[in-house]
Amino acid sequence: MRNNICEIHVLETIPFEEAWILQEKIAAEVAAGERLPTLLLLERPHTYTFGRRGDPTKLLFSERELRERGIVVHWVDRGGDVTYHGPGQLVGYPLIPLENIKWDGRVPRVDYVGYIRKLETVLIQSLTQFAIESSQIEGLTGVWIQPGFAALSSLSPHTSPSKIASIGVKVDSHGITRHGFALNVYPDMLFWEGIIACGLADHHQISLADLLNPPLELDTVQQTICKQFLDVFGYKGAYIEESDGILPAT
Repeated sequence: MRNNICEIHVLETIPFEEAWILQEKIAAEVAAGERLPTLLLLERPHTYTFGRRGDPTKLLFSERELRERGIVVHWVDRGGDVTYHGPGQLVGYPLIPLENIKWDGRVPRVDYVGYIRKLETVLIQSLTQFAIESSQIEGLTGVWIQPGFAALSSLSPHTSPSKIASIGVKVDSHGITRHGFALNVYPDMLFWEGIIACGLADHHQISLADLLNPPLELDTVQQTICKQFLDVFGYKGAYIEESDGILPAT
């Protein structure tokens, strides 16, 4: 296989269980050298996921409300607390080998924090392409819109930063990354009312649709994310799988 090439799969809306099985399969193939490093881009049906630090008290909807709204709940092996996934949100799963792995018994020692910072950089650079100012916040994970910029939207101004993208990851025993990021493009923001997202009661969620008029199409955001991902992680090119097969990236 050629070095420095990433395989990108642009998928449709996929339930959590199906996406998880796909991650498992592809990550095993990457680890065995049978597949190139891979980035999956997809949407999910209405889903709440709790990470390894998940706190069930952060789920605010009752069982009846969950059923009525068609929301499923899953506990997963990524880092972090609870978050929402749904239509209009771009989910990215990088299934890539991390560099500079140090082995300690059976568990690889990797720069988890450095990897998360790179994912944040991918998203921040992507948002810059749409003239949106975003940033990291020391001590917190994800990508944030500062109050001054958020006040330009139709939302009531908040005094704290608003989160536009969440990140939760895992690195398996072969040093292959799992899970990834979720960028709010134009989701129904009312679904965030059912959780205390990431356990941060004083922070709000925001979307690209809140900040841009007219809102962006999902495929436009996907293309930008792909370009920035390749740049930040040092890939020289990509094969993009769409409905008509594998295409060389331009």
